[in-house]
Amino acid sequence: MNLQEIPRVKTITKEDFLEHYYKPQKPVVIESLIEDWPAYTKWNLDYMKQEAKDIVVPLYDDRPVDYKDGFNEPHAKMKMGDYIDLLKSEPTKFRIFLWNLLKEVPKLQEDYKIPKIGLKLLKRVPMLFFGGKDSYTFMHYDLDLSNILHFHFEGKKEIILFSQSESKFLYKVPHAIITHESIDFSNPDYSKWPALKKANGYKTDLNHGEALYMPEGYWHYMKYITPGFSMSLRAVTRNPKNFITAAYNIFILRYFDNLMRRIKGQKWIDWKNNKAILKTNSRL
Repeated sequence: MNLQEIPRVKTITKEDFLEHYYKPQKPVVIESLIEDWPAYTKWNLDYMKQEAKDIVVPLYDDRPVDYKDGFNEPHAKMKMGDYIDLLKSEPTKFRIFLWNLLKEVPKLQEDYKIPKIGLKLLKRVPMLFFGGKDSYTFMHYDLDLSNILHFHFEGKKEIILFSQSESKFLYKVPHAIITHESIDFSNPDYSKWPALKKANGYKTDLNHGEALYMPEGYWHYMKYITPGFSMSLRAVTRNPKNFITAAYNIFILRYFDNLMRRIKGQKWIDWKNNKAILKTNSRL
């Protein structure tokens, strides 16, 4: 993979963000965007445990997709307090994915505000993501192809991004929004995944209080170097083609995939994974 460092700025004006990153759809890390948020000083694992300890949260790990699992179906559930104790005591693959903090703990909404950088961010759907040391998300893109501001809290997180134009080299699984799950994007085996050598993308490590702008539809792989958590705010896609694709993903793709899992079982999953390999390698 040919990965360049994501550009970094300390602060940025609305005009510069729109001109240099939003309009050309390029990622950027803004290091000091949220230092005036109460969350900047308050949000850590202990604080989250204090505010949400008895709430039962959905957990995911890095096991391969199984036909018995529904679309984005959690692998386990646990009280937040117990989960944070686990994060702090030992490495764990369990992650929290797309947890709506406004719905579950309304008080936390007081700790952040919408950055004024030109994005029409949706304040009512803030999502939290938690992970233990060395846990990671599969390379994927979001169903709704939103523009995303991703804020990290506590510790460090490895980020790898690709634009949709690089999909042809990423072993994209058909009828899905992920790449082949066997790929370790932190240390790819090019003998097994040769097309990755042609993929051009971005990388960075995200630290406490830093914000990452991910343009709409960008592929992203995230690995927790240390236990920590992040929050995403999103703005709807501005590209009409992406809007149509997002509608298809939300209202058709995930239901079609669940239907095929019920009809064909594991054969459907195996076919998709094999197709990803054959189609991608045919381009070499």
